Amino acid sequence: MSGELAVVSTPIGNLGDVTTRAVDVLSAADQILCEDTRRTRILLSALGIPGRGRLVSLHEHNEEDRIAAVVARIAGGARVALVCDAGTPGISDPGQRLIAASTEAGVEVTAVPGASALLAALVVSGLPTDRFCMEGFVPRKGRDREAALAALAAEERTAVVYEAPGRLGALLSAFADVMDPQRQVCVCRELTKLHEEVWRGSLAQAVDRWVGVEVRGEIVVVLAGAEPEEVVPVDDAAVLAHLEASLARGLSRRDAAKAAADELGVQRRRAYEAASDLA
Repeated sequence: MSGELAVVSTPIGNLGDVTTRAVDVLSAADQILCEDTRRTRILLSALGIPGRGRLVSLHEHNEEDRIAAVVARIAGGARVALVCDAGTPGISDPGQRLIAASTEAGVEVTAVPGASALLAALVVSGLPTDRFCMEGFVPRKGRDREAALAALAAEERTAVVYEAPGRLGALLSAFADVMDPQRQVCVCRELTKLHEEVWRGSLAQAVDRWVGVEVRGEIVVVLAGAEPEEVVPVDDAAVLAHLEASLARGLSRRDAAKAAADELGVQRRRAYEAASDLA
């Protein structure tokens, strides 16, 4: 008999966002894996769900060690629910490795959708949602941070980033240093909670607003994508000039066409046809 691993989304602030299905799954689970047993016990109590000794911690420091036992229990028929402190497990939270191991072991994994800080921030940002990426937390220092900032500077999709409140100003300053200061950004604080704040503006304005300010609560930053680089088309005269220069150096027509295609970024067929037309 095979059990099931249910990946259960929980509210990110407002308790009213819990789904009926989430309550049913958590009530029926044989075991509930949670990032912090104390926080999950408070949630269950508020929902009227008894813990009954079913809570087991699963966080970044012990996830790897507990995977084998959890998968074995599910394979033996147990119904296991996975939650994190808030939102959807596996999104910048523990759980992804367990989910991967469970799928590899052939046990059933199902999602119980619900609240997500990622999606909540994205949809209220007012920035494009047709293409986006999730970057999680930007590394705090060193080459990893530099590489992440450079990648975000070039990213043409809307990007969602998590940050600790005490580091928000430094993050926005770093963005402004490597990106167009007029690039749009949305700072979401305490989403769905009593003191929810959604701030929108340019990076330059964000630095003025948030640097040096004491910030509290959970933070999600949504960053507009970079403007795509304008591609200047290569005209026929440039292709012919490149071909003639290559032929003058002694290259065959075939090699000259290949060099023109590779170096000018034009289609090889176009370069070969142009080389064939040369007398």
